[in-house]
Amino acid sequence: MTKAGRPPELFPPDLVAEAAATIAEGSTSFAAAARLLDPATRESAALLYAWCRHCDDVIDGQTLGHAARPSDGCAGARLDVLEAATRAALAGRPPEASPFRALSAVAARHAIAPDLPLAHLAGFRLDVEGRRYETLDDLLVYCWGVAGVVGVMMARIMGVRDHDTLDRAADLGLAFQLTNVARDVAEDAAVGRVYLPLAWLDEVGVPADAVGDPAHRAAVAQVAGRLVAAAEPFYDSALVGIGRLPVRSAAAIGAARSVYRAIGRKVVARREAAWEARTHTSRAEKLIQVARGTGAAVGARALTRRPRDPALWRQDA
Repeated sequence: MTKAGRPPELFPPDLVAEAAATIAEGSTSFAAAARLLDPATRESAALLYAWCRHCDDVIDGQTLGHAARPSDGCAGARLDVLEAATRAALAGRPPEASPFRALSAVAARHAIAPDLPLAHLAGFRLDVEGRRYETLDDLLVYCWGVAGVVGVMMARIMGVRDHDTLDRAADLGLAFQLTNVARDVAEDAAVGRVYLPLAWLDEVGVPADAVGDPAHRAAVAQVAGRLVAAAEPFYDSALVGIGRLPVRSAAAIGAARSVYRAIGRKVVARREAAWEARTHTSRAEKLIQVARGTGAAVGARALTRRPRDPALWRQDA
């Protein structure tokens, strides 16, 4: 131990500092929750986040999750470069770019199998292909790639190895992504992306290419509300897994769960006004949700034996 009571440095300080800055600018919700993690876990989580954020930004032509642009026809080539660099990083030969050095370091430390980061990139390939989703189950395949697998990697960083708890970590990622889809309907439509299930849009008479049309806002709000409701069983399942985590990890993930769930509820409450400006939680609201989420994580200790609902979607079902 160092004289400050911290463990010796696990990762190069420059990587840790850059990753921390990326979280602070790229996700205020994740940053708020990450403060509750113990220092070693926080550093590992930050490094993994930095790689995930970089990949997302490269594919969408954005900066730290903001100002995505319509496809320029080169996203496939950029994804191929990302995949080659990621494979090299996972083989212990990372390029100089810090996100890949970060992935290499954190994957080696926590024995993250290469198939997990590569599954994340496979999720982005669906975006590159302009894929749309007929049913909720179809959408969940996409959600697994871009978010569920990230939940699994984060759980491994926190020491989780049993399959049931890893499934519940994926459930939380699925719930987060369903919430993101509902929140970002207008932003996504502006760059030609539609994630809402096409069958649901058909039921309310909204053509897929008209999702962003203000004339359809009331109907789209119905579909978004349905998506937020679809996230609830996944949030519930995740809570059981949170109860199995180390105390500080449980508090952090419980806080993140509470903050994101609150965003979904605000989308529903705002109805057609949900996309006049991006729905988010204020600093005061985040503090309230962090407290609630931490309390829920403590209460989840009593739920750890509850079986996962066999009817709930899972990636390899």
